[in-house]
Amino acid sequence: MSKNTPSPTPERAIYGFVLYLGAWVCLAIYLVWAYIPDDWLHAVGLTYWPQKYWAIAVPCYLLVTLISIVTLYVAGNFILTVPLDSINTIEDTYSCQVVDVNNLPDDAVPPIGDIPIADVNKILYS
Repeated sequence: MSKNTPSPTPERAIYGFVLYLGAWVCLAIYLVWAYIPDDWLHAVGLTYWPQKYWAIAVPCYLLVTLISIVTLYVAGNFILTVPLDSINTIEDTYSCQVVDVNNLPDDAVPPIGDIPIADVNKILYS
């Protein structure tokens, strides 16, 4: 019974090598299709190929799609972020009030909590 580990195993090495070779073969076929004229391909007997237009169009479409996804992801984060003057940037439903730390032992780590904005302003601007 084998364990699921990220360490290399012989099966993973074989799969990786086959994928590596497959990627190079696909790249070679793409470059042959994109750069060699149709007359030469027909002379060799390769007649059923997509139009040369798609050799340029598909990478362009993929690049535009990737850029659009990244742009929309960033724009969505900007839309979902509350404005800086919103009270939700200070307190929300998940805010934790600081408990009384006077009763804790001297070597204890104080509990985690949100500092009230009045105390922050007093420390920063007094």
